Amino acid sequence: MPLHLIKLSVGTDSVADLEHWIKLKQKERKARGLKPERVHTTRMVPKRVEELLAGGSIYWVIKGQIMCRERIIAITPFKDKDGIGRCKLVLDPKCIPVEPRPRQAFQGWRYLDEKDAPRDLSKAAPGAALMPEEMRRELRELGLL
Repeated sequence: MPLHLIKLSVGTDSVADLEHWIKLKQKERKARGLKPERVHTTRMVPKRVEELLAGGSIYWVIKGQIMCRERIIAITPFKDKDGIGRCKLVLDPKCIPVEPRPRQAFQGWRYLDEKDAPRDLSKAAPGAALMPEEMRRELRELGLL
């Protein structure tokens, strides 16, 4: 059974905002002659790598709600220029909307068991992904979605 990560998407206001940022970073990498892959760098290296790579995703908390996920492709530990251990999470750049779920702020990332992960929005509420995100957020707050 896959294991997931959950992390705050700091500085983004919506899934569309996160998607725009991802595209911008990929263009920047390509312009610098780097592979235009989606990389998220963290300070801590996950200890449960095999479980994460068995189909795991990183679930993003945006404005207090889990809103989307990106599939984890690879996990690469490295040392930065100061010799400090870091970790690159290579992600599929496609953001998959999930059933919105409230989540309080926390630092870093946390593991998220498969049984506790929100369902993809396409499975939880077919057609809801076609609605504007703000409308989905309001419906969720009213308990209608």
